[in-house]
Amino acid sequence: MRDLVELTAAELLEGYAAGSFTPVDATESALRRIDECDGDLNAFVLVDRESAISSAEASAARWKAGETLGIGDGVPTSIKDMFITAGWPTLRGSTLIDDAGPWDADAPCVARLRETGAVLLGKVTTPEFAWKGTTDSERYGATGNPWDPATTAGGSSGGSSAAVGAGMGAWSVGTDAGGSVRIPAAFTGTVALKPTFGTVPMFPASPFGTLAHAGPMTRTVADAAMLMDIVSGFDSRDWAALPTPAGSFTDGLEDGIAGLRIAYSPTLGFGENAPDIDRLVRQAVGELEAMGAVVEEVDPGFADPVEAFHVLWFTGAAKVVAAYGPEALAKVDPGLREGIEQYADATAQDYLDATAVRMELGVLMGAFHQNYDLLVTPTMPITAFDRTRQAPEGWKSDLWTSWTPYTYPFNMTQQPAASVPCGVADNGLPVGLQIVAARTQDQLVLRAARAYEKASGEKFSRPVSVPAGQGTA
Repeated sequence: MRDLVELTAAELLEGYAAGSFTPVDATESALRRIDECDGDLNAFVLVDRESAISSAEASAARWKAGETLGIGDGVPTSIKDMFITAGWPTLRGSTLIDDAGPWDADAPCVARLRETGAVLLGKVTTPEFAWKGTTDSERYGATGNPWDPATTAGGSSGGSSAAVGAGMGAWSVGTDAGGSVRIPAAFTGTVALKPTFGTVPMFPASPFGTLAHAGPMTRTVADAAMLMDIVSGFDSRDWAALPTPAGSFTDGLEDGIAGLRIAYSPTLGFGENAPDIDRLVRQAVGELEAMGAVVEEVDPGFADPVEAFHVLWFTGAAKVVAAYGPEALAKVDPGLREGIEQYADATAQDYLDATAVRMELGVLMGAFHQNYDLLVTPTMPITAFDRTRQAPEGWKSDLWTSWTPYTYPFNMTQQPAASVPCGVADNGLPVGLQIVAARTQDQLVLRAARAYEKASGEKFSRPVSVPAGQGTA
């Protein structure tokens, strides 16, 4: 039998139902995997073994009695340390936050996971206030990649992707305000969905406002759809929360993509890819066409909105840091401080101008999707790089947006976007395919991601063993 840490959430649930093993077995396996791997990966900031085993025992009793709470009952799960979690500190990778608490409330997604009986293993890493595309902080150090712990797991949900990719829990929940579930998914060969804004409610509100989404991080598309069924749904604490979906995100998952109109944009008109990434993504697009999709290579027709994104991003970050007092800025991540200082003179007019760029982009993409059901791009133009760096060696800029051109535009438009593994680059590291649809068309994104995953044989989405002694926490 395969090691339990290699099983997906769906496979674990099948095993529980058949009596092949129990949630206690799966949880103990996940905890052992954390002991084996996390010294190299540095994905967890907190592991609560006693609570996890207790939860698993309660789940095992429910399975035995035929009284399970929901589709996540007994699944070992990690939580990004941006989500408040009752009983555990939420320190957001920052030395500014006192761990004394009180920690007496759950974020909506955490509450929903508890209600379904998921086994919460602990909290996983984030850069300070989730501000960038790598996962390192002065509080916790750098998080490594299961494929090569000396390289970054991406960010800002790098702890989630490293945990899931290495089998330290079947799934996790991350945040994405500029690419933060999709970047690490691409770097670690895992699956992630940034849902339509408001589909997964958030509380407290993100400092990055209406750029910020919460979404599933898993090893398969089916698991992502199942986790969406758990964490989506109306919560009155989120003023922008959408109504609870009427159906399941698994509905139509196996329907294929024959006849769908797909626009393939290799660079969005302004990016530049490593040659092997361009080759692998083109091959993946060819597979989509072979499955019956009608594919056209076309750019959406917008210029890089990065400057408008920066205004929205760093003014939000400044507000967060200012809440910790006048001396706080001197104590944060130097890159975060530099960005805040660069936009310190931004005016209300600058913010409104950036918002206008965002609205124009949304209108353009709305019209684009009248002609195309889906837009496909690379998730990232590069593979993972040295975990101690903020950008690849010799790159034009250390700022994370300089190497993530295909992710942040779709936070500005609030569209659903997924990353699914599409191959291994010449350096032996994973590559991601990004699939984007019009707002509220999350099921269509998952359906296309599943079709590609199925055609590719799901060979890129399994956890990878971590070589002993590699990487530095």
